Amino acid sequence: MQHIIIAAVVALSIAASGPAAWAKSRAGVVTVEVDLSAQEHGKETRLWLPYPVSDREQLVGNVLISGDYAAAAVYTDRANSTPILYANWSKDATSRKLSYSFAVERQEVLRRDFPLKEPCWDPADYRQYLSATTLGPIDGEVKKLAERITKGETTVLGKARAIYDWTCANMYRDPATKGCGKGDVCALLQKPGGKCTDISSVFIALCRASGVPAREIFGIRLGKKAEDDVTTWQHCWAEFYLPGYGWVPVDPADVRKAMLVENLKLDAPKIVKLKNYFWGGIDPYRVKLAVGRDLILNPPQAGAPLNTFGYPYAEVGGKAIDFYEPKGFVYRITYREK
Repeated sequence: MQHIIIAAVVALSIAASGPAAWAKSRAGVVTVEVDLSAQEHGKETRLWLPYPVSDREQLVGNVLISGDYAAAAVYTDRANSTPILYANWSKDATSRKLSYSFAVERQEVLRRDFPLKEPCWDPADYRQYLSATTLGPIDGEVKKLAERITKGETTVLGKARAIYDWTCANMYRDPATKGCGKGDVCALLQKPGGKCTDISSVFIALCRASGVPAREIFGIRLGKKAEDDVTTWQHCWAEFYLPGYGWVPVDPADVRKAMLVENLKLDAPKIVKLKNYFWGGIDPYRVKLAVGRDLILNPPQAGAPLNTFGYPYAEVGGKAIDFYEPKGFVYRITYREK
């Protein structure tokens, strides 16, 4: 428990330290070690892990995979093209271990040079990012609230900014929330406290209900120290699509996190600075791992579609095991500065 508390405090201090304390890039090696040997024997064991790849914000290389698995391969899901490292062990296996590491260089993202005029665009091209999810409806009370928030706004940028401002002002971080939160939007509108997935999910549902394409990004934070245990440092942020420009990152959850850590109000100068920074800006102390909700993994899991894929997922004998339970689902994620 002590290392979880320390990790959480360090992660929070990164968000609270402000843009001036952030480097423009962060490079290092992330290592993921999983040990499912304590799980029930005599049944097939299957493991799915988020698998980062390079894009224009991060360069991933030198991937090393080892373990005593029967087979392992990298796949993608069909709906989101999220990369997945999959491994399985036979029912006779008594040791079930896997380790993989990757080098990553992550860049700070600053996207604020927005076009003055919004071009014509076809919402059908972004249907996936305008649709409801199991826990993120876009009708009913969500639609009514979105209409109130965006009243008078006629552009994608104007609507997204109004929703971002509302989310920062009305959501709050609840440290008692398990993991990153479920992102149950209807429950959150009744009790607007949660963690990063919760806060990002509300922003995304309100955007989609307003006709603004939006999606969540699931990742893990990189520490500021030369070496860090980042096992509990999963993080979720959001992006909205601005026609004629591209995807724009926002992170209202880190605004609320800083407010909690430093006990500051929304109008405090430091929070105003952070709020402006996380509108189109993302620090380099994070790695993108996955996108999408209601995921059908590849190969398909036996259980229900996965609400989120920011954590390792495993099944023993066709039954999902709790990735929040460290006694059975043993895994460790570390970061080492390059």
